[in-house]
Amino acid sequence: MGRINSYLHPSTVQGRKPKPSALKAVTGNAGKRRINKAEPQPGGDLFAAPDWLSDSQREGWAYAITHAPYGLLKQLDRSVLAIWVVAEDLHREAAMKIAQYGLLTKSPNAGLPLQSPYLAILNKQAQIMLKAGAELGFSPSSRSRVQVGSSIDGAARRGGGSESVRHPNSHWDFDRW
Repeated sequence: MGRINSYLHPSTVQGRKPKPSALKAVTGNAGKRRINKAEPQPGGDLFAAPDWLSDSQREGWAYAITHAPYGLLKQLDRSVLAIWVVAEDLHREAAMKIAQYGLLTKSPNAGLPLQSPYLAILNKQAQIMLKAGAELGFSPSSRSRVQVGSSIDGAARRGGGSESVRHPNSHWDFDRW
């Protein structure tokens, strides 16, 4: 049964996801595993929000871009960040509706108490945010693996300066990693 299931679901690979080579270079290669020299490196920092986002989603996009470490988000990350932003917006709206109407509502027929339908939306969007945030490096465990130089100013964040990412025990500098 396990063999058949693995053929039906090839994406269910066991074990940890591989750490990106750039992250290994910054944090060190503790396992001394071979580093993939042919790993594709996405280019272009991510700044502009997609046109189709609503105003509140654009605010979430600006918040994420402003508060993410400079140079972390690349153009290739646009779709994952858009997923996170939309989920964050829907999560916020569901939380506001729960605050307005409460956790319980009455069933239309019998008048019995039911769980608010907004609670399911809130929980689902939280799951999506956690998954997308982990992919983007937004989780505390993801952030603990990378150190970003503290010499960022507003001009550098808007692309007017450069920044260097450096591991404290390394002599390597990775410009605009």
